[in-house]
Amino acid sequence: MRGTPRTRRIPRPALGVLIGVTALFTAGTLATPAGAAPEPGPSPARVHSVPASAQQQARDFWTPERMRSAVPLDLLDADARSTDAAPRAGRPATVAPTAPTAGTADVGPAAFPNGGGAWTGGGAVVNTAGRVFFTYQGRTASCSGNAVTSANKSTVITAGHCVKLEGAWHTDWVFVPGYHDGQAPHGRWTATKTLSTPQWTASEDINYDVGAAVVAPLAGQRLTDVVGGQGLAFNTGYNLRMYAFGFPAAAPYDGQRFIYCSGTTNRDFLLSNDHGMGCDMTGGSSGGPWFTKFDEATGTGLQSSVNSFKYNFLPNRMYGPYFGADAQNLYQAAQSS
Repeated sequence: MRGTPRTRRIPRPALGVLIGVTALFTAGTLATPAGAAPEPGPSPARVHSVPASAQQQARDFWTPERMRSAVPLDLLDADARSTDAAPRAGRPATVAPTAPTAGTADVGPAAFPNGGGAWTGGGAVVNTAGRVFFTYQGRTASCSGNAVTSANKSTVITAGHCVKLEGAWHTDWVFVPGYHDGQAPHGRWTATKTLSTPQWTASEDINYDVGAAVVAPLAGQRLTDVVGGQGLAFNTGYNLRMYAFGFPAAAPYDGQRFIYCSGTTNRDFLLSNDHGMGCDMTGGSSGGPWFTKFDEATGTGLQSSVNSFKYNFLPNRMYGPYFGADAQNLYQAAQSS
């Protein structure tokens, strides 16, 4: 409709000019992974199971060369999707990190606010965060994701469009924590299940662009026993100090560096109910974690959103979905799988 603000997912690098969205809480109660029960009301998360044969195929498929050549996910205009009621609220709840807490004394404080730059602070986040690789419409593609504290020690949080898009679940789905230059220092973890909110699965509602994966053990170990897990926070309001991380792969980035943004967020007043933050990350950063209560010295925090979209007329501002009752319900479904 003429005069209606338009949003677009992060475009192909060949477009040259950024006009789209990325292939992109402080809580009052502390909950254990199994104890943060969702509020009544949210619909069940949608779950896609991956056969064992497909899991092995995915692990073998993602060679260093394929990981280096994977391109950020191209997505449709966000205004072509529904933006229904604001995310359902519930009681504030947090899940504590289980990542190592050793500091990085050799690195000084990072800039805050920061509109985008290489993360040099070290800490747990360089191990819990990673790149997500999958096949979409017959081509290799990439997003970002993050390992979180969970009862099954195998849960990854990412964006909804990084697990399912245009009616189809992505295939050959793997998570590579600590990725750099085609290398998988902690291994390639294949999904046994991918999940998303019912609102994203049904109508690709940008208010609910949250996804998750449960990954198979690797060499007899579970994911967070190897890399640790970040905490989470749900239903904790807006206007928060937050840090966002990801592996942007569209120009001017190339997917080989771990990038962060930081700032005080505000609530989107246009088409969504998302958090907004000044950030120049591009395609491939979708699904990367946003943290509240982030400790630069240890690299740990409470994941409260993911990189989701940008408006075409605000190329240096990122938006991430509000983690309300449905996001919490998705997390419960993943960690109990």
